[in-house]
Amino acid sequence: MATQNRSFRTPRANVTGLGAAHHGTEHFWRQRLTALANLLLIVPFLWILAAAYGRDYASAVAIVSHPFSAVVLLLLVVSVAIHMRIGMTVVIEDYLPNRAQRVVAVIANTFFCAAVGLVGVFAIVKLSVGRLLL
Repeated sequence: MATQNRSFRTPRANVTGLGAAHHGTEHFWRQRLTALANLLLIVPFLWILAAAYGRDYASAVAIVSHPFSAVVLLLLVVSVAIHMRIGMTVVIEDYLPNRAQRVVAVIANTFFCAAVGLVGVFAIVKLSVGRLLL
């Protein structure tokens, strides 16, 4: 007796590719894009870190406040914050069974990731601009 491959999905769902959450692969691709950006930005970040290692405060600030270093650090902080938000949102949506808890947790996650990103951006901008103003 031959088995049939039966699907419970409607023909429209097969065409649009949307799953139960109706988001398709949007989170998947965004997380992969930010992961790639993180990988590309980690190399210059490690170079900046190595250049600043063992130096006094003024020399380290000079390295971090260089325009190339500041841009790399800003891009890395923003990319990591976005990647963190997407990853935790997926975990929350997958493992919290209560809808109200999910909504509260996703909102809290978004605010936390935004706060982490803003603090990082503020610190880098303060170091970069502060050096120019002195």
